[in-house]
Amino acid sequence: MAEEETKDTEVDENTDDQNTEGEAPKALGDDSGKINPDVLQSIPVTISVEVGKTSLKIRDLLRLTQGSVVELERLAGEPLDLLVNNTVVAQGEVVLVNDRYGIRLTRVISAEERMKTL
Repeated sequence: MAEEETKDTEVDENTDDQNTEGEAPKALGDDSGKINPDVLQSIPVTISVEVGKTSLKIRDLLRLTQGSVVELERLAGEPLDLLVNNTVVAQGEVVLVNDRYGIRLTRVISAEERMKTL
């Protein structure tokens, strides 16, 4: 029973915003319906860059080996897509930044355009 009680009272130590005991967590909004920008800005998102894509049959996928080349639908020189949580928000070109890949944005898709795709 004592072990069960400790499990119930343990606090997840992997959170970014540690609350002290008895302190209520920050709310996303308040009673007026306004969104708290501090909370909104601390929400993590995943950013990825898509070079291209293609479709393969399972048999072709199983035949891939080291050195195989998979042809993508995107043409060489076309801008790459920058995705935030799997939604395209911008396009750009590959750059090198201190021996790492980066993307220089050449087009940012407006919020209105993104809303049309939902």
